[in-house]
Amino acid sequence: MIKRFILIITIIFCLSLFSGGVIASNAKSEVKTPLPMGLSKDTQFIIYYMDKRFDALYREMDKRFEQVDKRFEQVDKRFEQVDKRFEQIMNFLWMLTGIFTTLTAAVIAFAFWDRRTIIRQARNEAIERIEKEGRLQNLIEVLRTFAKKNSEFAEILKSFNLL
Repeated sequence: MIKRFILIITIIFCLSLFSGGVIASNAKSEVKTPLPMGLSKDTQFIIYYMDKRFDALYREMDKRFEQVDKRFEQVDKRFEQVDKRFEQIMNFLWMLTGIFTTLTAAVIAFAFWDRRTIIRQARNEAIERIEKEGRLQNLIEVLRTFAKKNSEFAEILKSFNLL
């Protein structure tokens, strides 16, 4: 196909050099411009036929290029759709990341609050139990008795307002 096209172009080019240009309206009509080299009517017909053939080829090429352009437009639209879908997926992933981060922070905060509350409650329960059993009062009495025998220890208890 390409070889034929190049051959036809070459023939037209060579004929145009020798003829100086041929204008024909159809195959049976006379040439409006006389040919200087005296080309025959067969040659004129071939030139006219090749000219018509090239016009048909150009029209066919234009149609095919339009089809290719339409196909490229379709491909562009598809790429736009894919881009929109990709953007939707990325937004969804950002939402999931935000939700996961929020849940993680909430769980850590709850664990910290719970641990603090349990330790405070356990300390208060231990103090109540010691006071309930009276062990703290007994311990303070033992310390005061020991402080009567040891003056240094008595001063320490005074500094803490236990004497």
